[in-house]
Amino acid sequence: MLTVHRTFEAYLDAMETITILVPKSYCQGMVQSFTIQKPNGERCGLRVTKREDLWTSIKYECTPDFLVEIGKNYLIYEEHGAFTDLQMGAVIRTKEFDEQFYYDGQDLGATYTAHATTFKLWAPTATEAKVKLIDEKAGKEEQIPLQRSEKGVWTVTVSGDLDGIYYTYLVCINLVWREAVDPYAVAVSLNGEYGVVVDLEKTRLPKPVLPPLFAPVDAIIYEMHIRDFTVDCHSGVVHKGKYLGLTELGTIGPNGTVTGLSYLKELGITHVELLPFNDFAGVDERTPEKEYNWGYNPLHYNAPEGSYATNPADPYVRIHELKRAIRALQREGIRVIMDVVYNHVYIREQSSLEKIVPGYYFRHDAYGMPSNGTGVGNDLASERKMVRKLIVDSVRFWLTEYGVDGFRFDLMGILDIETMQAVEAAVHAIDQSALLLGEGWDLPTPLPPEKKARIQNASSLPTIAYFNDRFRDHVKGSTFNIAEQGFALGDNAHREQMKQAIQGSNDLFSHPTQTVNYVESHDNHTLWDKMSVANRHEGENVRKKRQKLATAITLLSQGIPFLHSGQEFYRTKQGVENSYNASDDINRIDWKRKSEHEEDVRYVQGLIRLRKWHGAFRLRTAAEVSHHLLWLEPVPPTVIAFHLREVQAYGPWRDIVVMHHNEEKKVAIALPDEEMWHVVCDETISGVVPFRSVKKEIELQGIGTVVLVKGLT
Repeated sequence: MLTVHRTFEAYLDAMETITILVPKSYCQGMVQSFTIQKPNGERCGLRVTKREDLWTSIKYECTPDFLVEIGKNYLIYEEHGAFTDLQMGAVIRTKEFDEQFYYDGQDLGATYTAHATTFKLWAPTATEAKVKLIDEKAGKEEQIPLQRSEKGVWTVTVSGDLDGIYYTYLVCINLVWREAVDPYAVAVSLNGEYGVVVDLEKTRLPKPVLPPLFAPVDAIIYEMHIRDFTVDCHSGVVHKGKYLGLTELGTIGPNGTVTGLSYLKELGITHVELLPFNDFAGVDERTPEKEYNWGYNPLHYNAPEGSYATNPADPYVRIHELKRAIRALQREGIRVIMDVVYNHVYIREQSSLEKIVPGYYFRHDAYGMPSNGTGVGNDLASERKMVRKLIVDSVRFWLTEYGVDGFRFDLMGILDIETMQAVEAAVHAIDQSALLLGEGWDLPTPLPPEKKARIQNASSLPTIAYFNDRFRDHVKGSTFNIAEQGFALGDNAHREQMKQAIQGSNDLFSHPTQTVNYVESHDNHTLWDKMSVANRHEGENVRKKRQKLATAITLLSQGIPFLHSGQEFYRTKQGVENSYNASDDINRIDWKRKSEHEEDVRYVQGLIRLRKWHGAFRLRTAAEVSHHLLWLEPVPPTVIAFHLREVQAYGPWRDIVVMHHNEEKKVAIALPDEEMWHVVCDETISGVVPFRSVKKEIELQGIGTVVLVKGLT
């Protein structure tokens, strides 16, 4: 391989522009002419089109008389005889590069058969590439050259049965060899150090038939972390903190409380949203119990995390066990949403993406520096064709190979609209009922505002739902000001905004199917911990009423309700706001706490049953909401009340009245007419069976939600 001592540096920054930097320590940086040597040895002159003084060096912009062929070695000479190699610079971030090297094949990665495995790697700026094969059992290693083919793809077919063989890629770029794991690897070794060739046919499990899901608003999402859910010593689960822990039925905790999978079934939710389970950093898979992480440190997008497997050292075990967990949930009628993190990688400089095509996969600012809208040091450049392809291919892989039922996009506002449109098209071509939702926060990444998949551009993505931070903060108070109270916590200042949120936030979204209504998630303080500060002047019993009120508002509003696991029994993280790497003691689901609040859990179960019972809580269009939902006024400022009228087409009742009350005082509220109304929910009881009847008015006993119905069938 050519060795170059770089007296100066040269970069291909556009298809027809070479940038040369000559330090002033060399001839005061002053050079009159440059030549370029082609791979065949021929030299040609370079035309200098611009010269700029950069204090410590002189920058020259030059134009060659021919089109530089990317993937070949070129040398740049200056008039005094010094030379350097032509490195790949900003050209990789040009539209021309994207067009020239976009590869639309569906065969990147390792394609296995029992007779041979074909390896394909997209690395257009590499001048050489190899695949390194490691046979761990035999203690053998070999390097096999890859051949360059169309669109910058390198490939080789290796004969024999390579099942279980470890592999990495070696690429030479800018005269430097780098080793990286295949970005398309579907299996990895311990801690993701190597890709592994596997036969996925061996791991296939048939997907059970699920109950129909007619619209996104029919979903009730329950967010949970695989480890949190069963790791508690009182969970009654054998495989605590593992994929298999989600497969165990009939588990019992303290005082005979139902736990685990059986509890999810009993609760009545329709979907679980699992925090990331693709391979991530932050937990040493050799001793997973010693560290904790939520999983937002992506290493490998298409391979399962090993710390949740009973044997992380066996690449097949993590695949088998994850599939078993997903199927176990689905057999109980519960769909699985996968939390995906396509907005950044763990450490850019160490990522396979950066090693294989340096500078391409990540967004850069106007000064050529990596952008940091995510706040973790890098942003994926989803607007580039092969980054978009990586995301769409990955989503399609999880949907088809693992049979997940939807995706939650972390920091979706970092991604561009066109990419999310491509994701939606790919997903719904396979499964029309799959849910797509994401965080649409407007983050400071160098992408034009009109191109971001942010909440302000929701109309461009009408079949994708957004986490509704306005709903969240109007109900409970600002997430980022722990002392601030929302309506459920006793503040009436944003009552009108609350009404907008309850009717599906039609000021933000085209239809209710786009709003994900929630009051707490894995991020930030739990609601219970927030109230320990914001409402510390109140006793625990009053705060419990407030949390039940907040949960009732979430479940009975138009849109898609979202519950954080443990919210129904006042989950606490002991005041820790950001518990992403805190201990199990902070993050675990406390099943003893659940056993102490069975009555409150049953109340939430009743609310879930109520929502599922009548479609009036699940209207699909803004027009339907406008037609059927009437606000009851005047009422005291501590009450929000609405009438769902003439809704017999959606369920067994003709009319429904919902009242939310945030003050611990009795108050009488007039009903819409003088007919008999039947109470199915009050401050202590919830469900679908009427338990008392009233006429003309109802007295609200204090903090809580009351639901009345009439026109029983």
